Amino acid sequence: MFVAACPLVLASASPRRQELLRVLGLDFVCIPAEIDESAWPGEDAAGFATRMAREKAGAVARAQPAAACVIGADTVVAIDGRVLGKPQNHAEALAFLSLLNGRTHTVITGYNVRVGQRGLNLSGHVCSRVQFGNFPEEVLAAYAATPEPMDKAGAYAMQGAGCFLVRAVDGSSSNVIGLPVGELVQLLLQQQIIAPVGGSLCR
Repeated sequence: MFVAACPLVLASASPRRQELLRVLGLDFVCIPAEIDESAWPGEDAAGFATRMAREKAGAVARAQPAAACVIGADTVVAIDGRVLGKPQNHAEALAFLSLLNGRTHTVITGYNVRVGQRGLNLSGHVCSRVQFGNFPEEVLAAYAATPEPMDKAGAYAMQGAGCFLVRAVDGSSSNVIGLPVGELVQLLLQQQIIAPVGGSLCR
């Protein structure tokens, strides 16, 4: 569907992000970033997610050719002024799910695109509102006991078994999965980093 004008590098180990890029027909390599993912005191969810995306892309870009386009992303769940990342254990996964149960929360993905050769360093974030269904604790506990919640922000995977938890999404569904595909594709097209197959790339 799309072709890239330069090597693409995804600064993430997330299988969800890889699949979202792969279905676009893009060739890329994955290089996870090794960074401190702690929030700063007083940092809001959007600021944290965007900063993490920048730091991931920056850390990976330092070891890549200047012509490469490095894409960083970070997804968080926010509710009641709290930022929910990935649970540390199954008990914390259940605590996260109990907090979200029957309520609406915000999923925020920050993204960063940089090409050193062009001095390109662009960031943004996308918010989606997710409404959870209301389930008995034993249902949440059964899901929390599976491996699926353990590497997911907010302890659920809308693209996996956790889809039953989600009643409605207001905004980008791919953003909830881990990458705001519509916004990212628009940015890459505008910067002539990608083009439709058969189209023209000027850079």
